[in-house]
Amino acid sequence: MHEKQVQEFWSAHPCGDQLLGAPEGEAAEDYDAFFSRYDAGKYQLESHIPRCLDSLHVAGRRVLEIGLGQGAEAEQLIRRGATWTGVDLTETAVTRTRTRLTLRGLPFETLQQASVLDLPFSDGSFDVVFSHGVLHHVPDIRRAQQEIRRVLRPGGELVVMLYARWSLNYLVAIGLVRRAALLAAYPLAQLGLLSKPGTLLDAHLASARRIGLHRYLSMSTFIHANTDGPSNPYSRVYDIRRIREDFPDFTVRRAEKWFMHAPPLPVHGIGGERALGWHLWARLTPRAL
Repeated sequence: MHEKQVQEFWSAHPCGDQLLGAPEGEAAEDYDAFFSRYDAGKYQLESHIPRCLDSLHVAGRRVLEIGLGQGAEAEQLIRRGATWTGVDLTETAVTRTRTRLTLRGLPFETLQQASVLDLPFSDGSFDVVFSHGVLHHVPDIRRAQQEIRRVLRPGGELVVMLYARWSLNYLVAIGLVRRAALLAAYPLAQLGLLSKPGTLLDAHLASARRIGLHRYLSMSTFIHANTDGPSNPYSRVYDIRRIREDFPDFTVRRAEKWFMHAPPLPVHGIGGERALGWHLWARLTPRAL
């Protein structure tokens, strides 16, 4: 798996567009309305995010955000007083985040397209590196964490949200329900008894036919196609042990789970997220060199 494939996917599928579609036009008011709709939907669904950001106490601190999406967390961090810099692998995310911050008159230091594998900053540049839902899509995570360690000052902090391995979504929704559904649908599709062009199921069936059903259903393959769409090239799930393995230059200081999310199971808002939530927030500090 190469970074180029990840870049191509997220350039073609900007985070959030699958829920709301792209902005309806190119005018400033079109983007402003889009960002408002996006934020309303996002923070209604993931209401823990503002509280988690409050707990970071970023006021007056230099913050680097890696992976920008639609710029929602960038706005939240700046409004909380962070001296903010952002990078993203895709031009689309950089352009949209710049548009958002400009429209809303929010100050920032630097905003540019760059890879986490080669950050364009000096050693010890930041007090905090923040990355929400991004680093689990980086195949060369060891090199990425080395770069993050390099740009953090002594005593700095890395704050990440990673998909949780010990979650209802991974263990039950993806691991059991969706695999069973595809296993049942596959022979019907092969007989021509099931045809729903353009659906997620059709995309999964096409992938299963292309590489073989049993290979596709192995969790090492299936996980990639079941976090951010069937054509997503790479995803990884984490627990504390795996964080320690993949981020050896850091010490895990705190970790907690949020967001009960396990489609198609109707579980949102029922509680239990601290045990089986899909989003694992971890706060890490650099090990001494």
